[in-house]
Amino acid sequence: MPAPHIRLAVDIGGTFVDAMELDTRTNQVRFRKASTTPARPWEGVLDAVTALGTDLSEVELFIHGTTLGLNAVLERRGGATGIITNEGFRDVFLLGRGNVPADHMYDFQYERPESLVKRRYTAGVTGRLDYRGRVVTELDPDSVRAAARTLVEEQGVGSIAVCFLHSFVDPSHERAAAELIREAYPQVSVSVSTDIVREHREYERTSTTVLEAYIRPIFERYVDELEAGLAARGFAGRFLIMRSGGGSMTSTTAKKSPTHTVLSGPAGGIVGAAYLAGALGRDNLLTFDIGGTSLDACVIEAGSPVAAYEAQLEHFPLLIPTYDIRTIGAGGGSIAWLDRGLLKVGPQSAGADPGPVCYGRGGQRPTVTDASVVLGYVDPDRFLAGTMGLQAKAAQAALDEQIATPLGLSPTAAAAGVYDVLLARTVGAVRQITVERGHDPRVFSLLAFGGAGPLLAPLLAREMGIREVVVPFAPSGFSAWGMLSADIVDDFSRTVLATLDADAPEGSVDLAALEAMFVEVEAEAVGSLVEQGVDAGSAVLERQLELRYLGQEHTLIVTVGAELDRDAIRSAFEQLHRSRYGHAMSNRLQILNLRVRGIGRTTRPELVRPPAGDGDPTRALLGRRDAFDFDTREVASFAVYDRAKLAPGDRFTGPALVDEGTSTTVVPSGQRVEVDPHGYLLVTLEEAK
Repeated sequence: MPAPHIRLAVDIGGTFVDAMELDTRTNQVRFRKASTTPARPWEGVLDAVTALGTDLSEVELFIHGTTLGLNAVLERRGGATGIITNEGFRDVFLLGRGNVPADHMYDFQYERPESLVKRRYTAGVTGRLDYRGRVVTELDPDSVRAAARTLVEEQGVGSIAVCFLHSFVDPSHERAAAELIREAYPQVSVSVSTDIVREHREYERTSTTVLEAYIRPIFERYVDELEAGLAARGFAGRFLIMRSGGGSMTSTTAKKSPTHTVLSGPAGGIVGAAYLAGALGRDNLLTFDIGGTSLDACVIEAGSPVAAYEAQLEHFPLLIPTYDIRTIGAGGGSIAWLDRGLLKVGPQSAGADPGPVCYGRGGQRPTVTDASVVLGYVDPDRFLAGTMGLQAKAAQAALDEQIATPLGLSPTAAAAGVYDVLLARTVGAVRQITVERGHDPRVFSLLAFGGAGPLLAPLLAREMGIREVVVPFAPSGFSAWGMLSADIVDDFSRTVLATLDADAPEGSVDLAALEAMFVEVEAEAVGSLVEQGVDAGSAVLERQLELRYLGQEHTLIVTVGAELDRDAIRSAFEQLHRSRYGHAMSNRLQILNLRVRGIGRTTRPELVRPPAGDGDPTRALLGRRDAFDFDTREVASFAVYDRAKLAPGDRFTGPALVDEGTSTTVVPSGQRVEVDPHGYLLVTLEEAK
């Protein structure tokens, strides 16, 4: 019997599930979509796999990206969660930082959203460590048992987060408390802060632990249901789940650390973009991912995505490695609405159920997708390669009644206004991660993907002076494709809080002790990779230090080598500081955290080079269609091309539409398209040539 040779990647979005199949023998890919099923999300995944028609007995690897945990928090669908902490500190999570979000700075009636944990679900226990991890008061086992009994038997919680002061220095009290809880209540899910993150900042660590405890029950059920469904269809290969910070982990590891999956869907696209940055010779890329509910943008700088080590779910901090993604509620399903006569788009979304009006599933409010149909960009008869017809008249009627007539506009002008508002919001999001971080967007290429990314990307490039838009094959499934190139990864950290400089009056870090800490953390990283099937000898370990000038709030991450040298570390930090902020200082440096990333390399899919064409795209011309041209602000005749029939070397100018069934690239007048050697579309301004 031949060895399994198929890899399967599946990404759940707000509206559709994308499934991508890679045949490792031929390097050919196939792609299908299915509707998301919010009530039973694993069914949408299995539907997408069924649509592909893949023989699961031939699948060696199934890799999955999901925002199930994120949605559980946003929709408040997690389990009843309790907190056990030190006596006198039960309100740490409820109080938070007391800050007001920037967009509510002058709102004197602002109220914080309801907490994930009710106060009666929190309990303090006897036991205390000081800031150096020394025991001030021994942990009282009876106190722990009593707290657990109150939370489980009286309050009915199903998950408990354990987080003690200064446990990041010595986790023994937390681990002892967790063991006592598990002995008394084995049916209760217990999350321990130091099993998730060994870093300082009490509130942020508590928040991370609470979020994990909150989403773990539904995440475990989801993974169990999906594993059972795949096994029933013959799957016996490896099951991996994407991590928010790139890379992947086994499904068993994911069930232990579900917080690391909350942004795993967008991460797949960024992993793929980083791979393309090297393969296409474009070190500086801006990722531009528009799906059904959101728009995600990230910077790929010098071939590597910009990383962050704290995310935000609503107002809750989450101490996990992630990509520095700027997300706004603006996708194909985002609802267009009027606020006292002003047109707005999102953040509300029609989602998958009922979806946009044109889907004919009961949606009543016009969306970006409906506007795209009215503008002539989406062919109602070819949507999803003709498998799902759209109701264009219903879309136009909803847009006319709810937007156009109240504003005194035609339906086409109203639809163009929806795009104008969406574009303005998009420019703001991209400026935040480029101009406001010292990057000039004009030296970047814009990688457009997601179902709606190629619709808007050429307009965004023109607006911001971005030199080039790159549209990969099957852009609506690009995040799934990116998952196919994900390594197995795990991240570990320790808080150091010491001065780097040797002449510091308060004493500097002992490099020998720092090296010993690195060795200890590296052993943990290797152990985790081995548990996930990676050979210890092939594990790659990356060392990093999180540094700042003494007295600063924000930090920079510096990669360090096997030999720790103070001068080399300082030089690397100053070089990065100059590149990010334009200057360096002579102030002392403080080490906050050391970080180790363990990596198990996987084989990446090769980029296919189709046979070159003769430069004439006539063979791919499907016809012409009237659509709105944003260059002239008028309806014009657009040439419509079949993406599958375009060949490397083909060139044409706008106005044009490139239709590939699951996505459409809109090229206004004044822009041109060239098909690169890999078959990717390169969209540029005509005057740029």
